Amino acid sequence: MNALQHIPAVPAEFSFDPRSIALLVIDMQRDFLLPGGFGESLGNDVDLLRTVIDPLAALIAAARATGIPVIHTREGHLPDLSDCPPAKLLRGNPSQRIGDPGAFGRILIRGEYGHDIIDELAPLAGEVVIDKPGKGAFYGTELAEVLERDSIRSLLVTGVTTEVCVHTTVREANDRGYECLVVSDCVGSYFPEFQRVGLEMIAAQGGIFGWVADSPAVIGALTSSNTPAQ
Repeated sequence: MNALQHIPAVPAEFSFDPRSIALLVIDMQRDFLLPGGFGESLGNDVDLLRTVIDPLAALIAAARATGIPVIHTREGHLPDLSDCPPAKLLRGNPSQRIGDPGAFGRILIRGEYGHDIIDELAPLAGEVVIDKPGKGAFYGTELAEVLERDSIRSLLVTGVTTEVCVHTTVREANDRGYECLVVSDCVGSYFPEFQRVGLEMIAAQGGIFGWVADSPAVIGALTSSNTPAQ
């Protein structure tokens, strides 16, 4: 009933068992994506990230309709910043730093309006939301336990930013033995060149970290998988 499904991808076809795959949505947070937020305060064009919203919303809907778990992450810190190392807190010379007052509350602080996921992609009740203190979704979180509990072996990886939190998470997952497909139009970067090179790096050398495909290819495979809705 649940035979392996296949997605046309780079560098080669991606095969997955619908019973052991999850959709990972990384850091689609107001602080990063909303005009006037932290991302824009650093001089970035948030419209480059916002192009991800519509295709990702469609992909999330397809995953939910076919019973595939959707796991969301949020990067952020405790109000006292005890989980934010100086190397992160003091990096560079930004106009605003983590913990400072911002347009949507204290920047990247758990519980603040800006820390939460944008309305268009809000988690449903019962979906896992992982709060992470670092770039990768495994460091300092319960993600590994969640995946083990649900017998997940493959990940569809989406979110922002491609070259930072997405890349770090895919590398972490690869080291742990997970097979990752990065959905090209459902990840975004403030820097177009980083987006292009980041995707190329994942699939280089025969898929050194994983596979890359666009959302229509992924949605086509999910909707033909006959996975019963949960």
